[in-house]
Amino acid sequence: MQLEKLKIAEIPALLWNKPSDKLIVAVHGSHSSKIDDCIWILAEEAGKQGYQVLSFDLPCHGERVYEPEPGRVEPYLADLAEVMQFARRQTPNISLFACSMGAYFSLLAYAQEKLDKCLFLSPVINMLQVIQFIMLQIGATPEQLQQEKAIPNQFETLYWDYYCYVLEHPIQNWPMPTAILRGEHDTLCSPLSVAVFAQRFNCRLLEQPGGEHWFHTPEQLAFYRQWLQKELAN
Repeated sequence: MQLEKLKIAEIPALLWNKPSDKLIVAVHGSHSSKIDDCIWILAEEAGKQGYQVLSFDLPCHGERVYEPEPGRVEPYLADLAEVMQFARRQTPNISLFACSMGAYFSLLAYAQEKLDKCLFLSPVINMLQVIQFIMLQIGATPEQLQQEKAIPNQFETLYWDYYCYVLEHPIQNWPMPTAILRGEHDTLCSPLSVAVFAQRFNCRLLEQPGGEHWFHTPEQLAFYRQWLQKELAN
């Protein structure tokens, strides 16, 4: 597999596969990076269909793990915009792959883009619901978060500014041809929220029986690979 390491406005990135007029922008999830297993498999299967793949590290991930946490959504969206501008300079034929938290940022950053196809793995569709779940688990309240501004915990540090942005920017628009794969036992994203999103925006939705939020076992990754093969061939 051909692999080129580069930086996009100081964002560490990788171009996978041979140059092509078809490019997939790949956005990883939380506690992950541009070389996550799901992106390796994406690059392998996309290469067979003539796609090049562009992956990159979000703030505080991968090669950027020692950066200070922004505590706000905007820096993530700025990086996604920068990466898309780079991608558009390569080809007009852009598709999107996004996993977990990366899907949420993509929904915010790319709603006005023209994308050929979108593939979401275990997508966080409703970030407010995720934050509220964490609050419930750690016994925190919005009032406490407002007062303390940041609450570290065993899941994800909660930030007041981040919480406010999520409250004020619900997902309203996603006019892209989209396919979603989720696990039956995904405890981070409720099946109802994903099903409602899929119905609202006419997405193809597939659920792996017995699957989890994190696709990592050999069986889960094999199921994911088969899904990719089908969706990339369409």
